[in-house]
Amino acid sequence: MDSLTYDLTLAGLAVGSAAALTGIGLIVTYRATGVLNFAHGAIAMVCAYALRHLAVEWDWPLPLAAAATLLLLAPGLGLLLDVTVFRPLSVLGAGPARTLVASLGVFVLLVGGAVLLWGPGARADAPALLPDDPWAQLGTAVALATGVTAVTRWTRFGRELRAVVDNRPLAVLGGIDADRVAAAGWAFGSFTAGVTGVLLAPLLRLDPYGLPLLVMEVMAVAVAAGLRSLPVAVGVALAVGVAQSQLTRLHPQGTLEPLLQAVSANLFVVALLVAALTPRPLRTTTHRDSAPLGRGRLPDRDGRAWVVCGILFLLPLGLAGSDLHVSMQVPALGVVLLSLVVVTGRGGQISLGQAAYAGLGALFTALLAAGRFPGFGRVPELPALLLSVLLVAPLGLLTGWPAIRRRGLALALATLAFGVAVSRFVFAQPYATSGLSLGRPAGFAADRVYYLLELALFGLALLCAAALRRGRTGRALAAMRDHEAGAAAAGVPVPALKLTAFVAGAALAALGGGMLGMALRAFDPASYDPVRGLLWFAAVLVLGADSLLGAPTAAALLVGLDAGARGGAAAAVIGVLAVLSGRLPNGPYEALRAAVGRLTAPRTARLTPLGVRAQERMAMTITGGGLQDVQGGKEGGSTKRPGGGGCRGDQGGSEGGSAKRPGGRDRDGSENRRAKDPGAGTGRGRDALRNGLRSSVGPHRLSSTPHAPATPTPKPTPPPPVRAPVRMPVAPSVIRRATADGRLTARHIRAHYEGFTALDGVDLAVAPGRITALIGPNGAGKSTLFHCLCGTLRPTSGRVVLGGTDITRRPAHARARLGLARTFQQLAVFEGMSVEENVRVGAEQGGVRHPKAATDHALRLLALDGPLRSVRAAGLDTGTLRRVELARALAGRPRTLLLDEPAAGLDGAEAAALAHVLRALAAEGTALLIVEHDLDLVAGLADTVYVLAAGRITASGPATRVLAAPGTVLP
Repeated sequence: MDSLTYDLTLAGLAVGSAAALTGIGLIVTYRATGVLNFAHGAIAMVCAYALRHLAVEWDWPLPLAAAATLLLLAPGLGLLLDVTVFRPLSVLGAGPARTLVASLGVFVLLVGGAVLLWGPGARADAPALLPDDPWAQLGTAVALATGVTAVTRWTRFGRELRAVVDNRPLAVLGGIDADRVAAAGWAFGSFTAGVTGVLLAPLLRLDPYGLPLLVMEVMAVAVAAGLRSLPVAVGVALAVGVAQSQLTRLHPQGTLEPLLQAVSANLFVVALLVAALTPRPLRTTTHRDSAPLGRGRLPDRDGRAWVVCGILFLLPLGLAGSDLHVSMQVPALGVVLLSLVVVTGRGGQISLGQAAYAGLGALFTALLAAGRFPGFGRVPELPALLLSVLLVAPLGLLTGWPAIRRRGLALALATLAFGVAVSRFVFAQPYATSGLSLGRPAGFAADRVYYLLELALFGLALLCAAALRRGRTGRALAAMRDHEAGAAAAGVPVPALKLTAFVAGAALAALGGGMLGMALRAFDPASYDPVRGLLWFAAVLVLGADSLLGAPTAAALLVGLDAGARGGAAAAVIGVLAVLSGRLPNGPYEALRAAVGRLTAPRTARLTPLGVRAQERMAMTITGGGLQDVQGGKEGGSTKRPGGGGCRGDQGGSEGGSAKRPGGRDRDGSENRRAKDPGAGTGRGRDALRNGLRSSVGPHRLSSTPHAPATPTPKPTPPPPVRAPVRMPVAPSVIRRATADGRLTARHIRAHYEGFTALDGVDLAVAPGRITALIGPNGAGKSTLFHCLCGTLRPTSGRVVLGGTDITRRPAHARARLGLARTFQQLAVFEGMSVEENVRVGAEQGGVRHPKAATDHALRLLALDGPLRSVRAAGLDTGTLRRVELARALAGRPRTLLLDEPAAGLDGAEAAALAHVLRALAAEGTALLIVEHDLDLVAGLADTVYVLAAGRITASGPATRVLAAPGTVLP
């Protein structure tokens, strides 16, 4: 090995060792807490600044300063973050999206705080903790990796750590203190961040933006290791470090020389991009957020708020000089932030790369105006701006395409990698930006006139964003945001919609970026760096991502704070709000309004101690005086419930209190088949359902308590039985596929999971006009078969046929449009939308000819019309939400309906009403498949029963024969 190769290898090992430390810290933190700490680089930067401050400015001895920084400050920061930020989020049940936002908030807060404390300038006098010998740094990284591996494999704490990672609730039940494990993980992760910062600071110029971004780039080693394997992370870090160092020897000639040099100098960015886009799935948690991203919003439907916003945006027309020059940045930045309103606020997609699209818009505008864009001559500034929007919009596919199969953390990494790559390989390269200037359109050179142009373009962008948030497209985007699988089941083309959202977001960001470049009269790459993009993302999210007012508010706040205070003030404020976002899921505006409401609410009168004693004596007197006789509803104190069926308003009971169950079987086991039911006709079952729901469940039940005590009345009116004496015809114009063949057939379905056979040659047929049930013990493969039929899982082999059409390779939304609807075991409703909007999505996306009529019909059928139709779904109880989900499925007029445990969470009256509607649907020719554990419901409803055990059908046939057969494997 020659001397140059040896020296470059040692230099690469030094850089790789620092990257390995970053990977070790990220993996340990993630394995202990489930959080990928995006603030790792910011912690490294703060520790590096603290060491320099102690050793250089306060003249502490270097060993003492290093001990205080690495043994006190760094672990203390980790423990502080655990106690104040992430542990409360875990207690509140926040999912990965909320923890990601909190992590980004910590990142932004630390960067802003560093700018406030130490200034934005770079420092070149950071002290070196270790000698220049790369072997010392390599030994440090290897020693830490070896120690952590030994602790995790051969100690009690390591066993506890593995148990918490595998199943935290089960580990807690086993007596493990999960909080202690998480605290240790945060402390160690922050310690490694501090070591990384003090090792890298002497090799680089220490500044609040560069070091965090560099550490974020070397996050690639942890992602490449799947956030699991420490040896893989160390190996990847050392290999990339050595390769990057050796590539500096290459000096290619020709047009590719600048690009190859950029790649050789930023190999960790390439590794991050490859690792983030590799289809290998990360082992991330599957917990869904109770409040998806973008739910919080400002009152953008309040006309007064828009009037105030308009007045504030017109005020800069009376300014001059530097004040007007600063104000011109607000409308341009507002357009950029509108792109996040569309992508994240309405579509629910995490996008950390919008700054890259804004920068590309500014760069393309400058290149077109200068005549340097390939294939174009010189273009005037205003047409150049509009043309740049058209050129950048298709590039939105670069982040939209990975979003098709990625969500949450994986999508955040992919979009972040794209933003970092564009910054390093385009904005920071002289071949793209050297000698480039950007002027303003002819006639708009003056600041005040150009500001008017900005306001016009901002208004146009607002109209475009409003169009994407409303109507059919807006409802589909909101459905995808609230529950992606539920949206696909309703017929929403989720992949195409994601691409549409990212393309529209790229176009808006490019427009705003070009406007910002013209306002500054220059293309400044620092205005579009990835760190600034993270700040923009956090600002929009905490101020109301699903609000058109959120974008201008965030833009004014960011520009105003940085212009009117010290640099970093905006980042500090936004960071604090983002850290608190987990506790304020609806945004700071809603929290502030609720607090003001509590303060201004009239105080309720309180009884004196004498009044309390008098109230207690009165209550005792009333209880002893025959209140039970009043509540019984019959003379002589009878406590029988109205209807006599045992459940609250039992819909299955006949006159005289007979004990027939709502499925059609008497308590003595005799048959009560659907054919004998007078309400099983084409329209009678639907009338029965509507009457029964209105009487027993009620259209306005908002409480989550199934048996809330009612105010006692002298003579309660018993609810009418479900008999449907009058037939209400259904308008034929809203019925679709009524005569189509809805037969669903599964042939030789096989499915495997990592070597485990979940389904082994399953054959199943669901006939039109009949109710088919699938039963079996837990783990039998029922859910897997259900997913194969619905399109959320592709079987390893076999075929799924619907009405003669092979749909095995059709996605879920395509099957929904062919007439295959489903419900979910876990509720799949769109909580950010009203009841009517939930049902409307099913009608619009299902291809119904008259969606408004189909929506109204489904709402009436399930007793969801009236005032309830405008109530937000997030405030409803489980039984009502089951009806909403079923109404959404029925609004698409399916010919085949699949129900996954539809009676879960329902009381007796609601289960009875469900049984009636299922009979009515079958009588109209719909093919129904039910996966259900309630055998009483199955016995009363099903015509055919399939028993699934260990991935195979063990029995099938009529319900009476299969359920009564000896040896049948039952749930």
